[in-house]
Amino acid sequence: MKYFLNLLLLLTISGPLSAQVEKVTPIVKTSKVIIDQFMDLRFGLFIHWGPVALRGTEIGWSRGNQVPFEDYDQLYKEFNPVLFNAEEWVKTAKNAGMKYLTITAKHHDGFCLWPTKFSDLNIMETPFKRDVVGELAAACKKHGLKFCIYFTVLDWHDPHYPYARAGTKEINATTDMAKFVATMKDELTEILTNYDPYMLWFDGNWDKEWTDAHAQEVYALLKQLKPDVIINNRLKGISDFDRTREDHTRLSSDAIGDYATPEQKIGALNMDYPWESCMTIANQWAWKPNDALKSTKECIQTLAKTAAGNGNLLFNVGPMLDGRIEARQNNRLKEMGDWLNTYGESIYGTKGGPFIPNNTYASTRKGNVLYVHVFDRKEDVLTLPALKGIKVKKAHILNGDVITFSQSVTGSIALSLPTQLPNPDDTVIVLELNKNAESIPVVAQSN
Repeated sequence: MKYFLNLLLLLTISGPLSAQVEKVTPIVKTSKVIIDQFMDLRFGLFIHWGPVALRGTEIGWSRGNQVPFEDYDQLYKEFNPVLFNAEEWVKTAKNAGMKYLTITAKHHDGFCLWPTKFSDLNIMETPFKRDVVGELAAACKKHGLKFCIYFTVLDWHDPHYPYARAGTKEINATTDMAKFVATMKDELTEILTNYDPYMLWFDGNWDKEWTDAHAQEVYALLKQLKPDVIINNRLKGISDFDRTREDHTRLSSDAIGDYATPEQKIGALNMDYPWESCMTIANQWAWKPNDALKSTKECIQTLAKTAAGNGNLLFNVGPMLDGRIEARQNNRLKEMGDWLNTYGESIYGTKGGPFIPNNTYASTRKGNVLYVHVFDRKEDVLTLPALKGIKVKKAHILNGDVITFSQSVTGSIALSLPTQLPNPDDTVIVLELNKNAESIPVVAQSN
């Protein structure tokens, strides 16, 4: 009898445990080869766009703030961007020297830029009735850009999501996270099946009802559908502790995703894990009339400092209500592309460091070459910190003249700068070294 009772107890305990073990899906990490290739791209175009362009306010966040709910939620009925041309957008990115493109297929307001079967708030319910996501995917494939998709976790339009608007503590009476996650999985299945994105850029993971279990469930599906799809670090739920800081700026050991995502700032030099800064070319993510535009110098130096920190730059534009990217934004991107036509070798496929970027100079490296990005000619001579055991063999401006240099016994490098820098925004000096520059440890400097 005692044996029977013990056996019954064992079966009672082991049964549920076995079921739990069967349900656990191991986290399948994207291969290092794929991530390394992604980081070699260095420069991509972010696009925030939707019916909100009719009001020129921020996407999602202006709902119920600058734009009344009843107005915002009806904008899709007027959305008819007849001048939208996917190839023109992709050509804008390509002319800027960008290697990938990320479109807000679904932002927090729940509007979908593709004809989904799982939401009544999508592009086919507008007067426009064209698959924006599909047209962009095709144009990217045609012109050789990697196609990527932004997809929000939260959805204020979905009745099964706990919240119907930003900032409220009032829970929807129809909240059902199981149904919400099911819809999310259906929409993502459509996206991966129909458009085969290179990368998925998640956002909106901060509400406490969105848990790690939900994130793991969605992640497992994505990896089942496409094992090598790249995923950022904003799918995992944010703990109460991490709500007080910018958790997305780091890649934690338990991250559900492949890279960190600093926002509206250049990430710090980091050789330990991949990261991508997302920043706006103006101030607002979505289009805003007369929004202040960043200068050419700031745009170019932002790209250079990001690469020098060993990160990628996802640079955002907000197209207008008629579907065009503003001429002034287009022109600014073209100026970045012109700079890259001369100096792109110092950006694509490089590693950051070994010097920490500052407002005077930064550095990137590849093989036995160290690229020094000179932002400001403060003196006739630019002195770089010592590189122990490293000798400079030659120095010249990239695609330009020879640079006179000297190196002290301690290894510090003095570069004689031309009276006028060939490019006042960022002139790149090439240093050919006697050893592999990529193996040099990070060097701290004071200036």
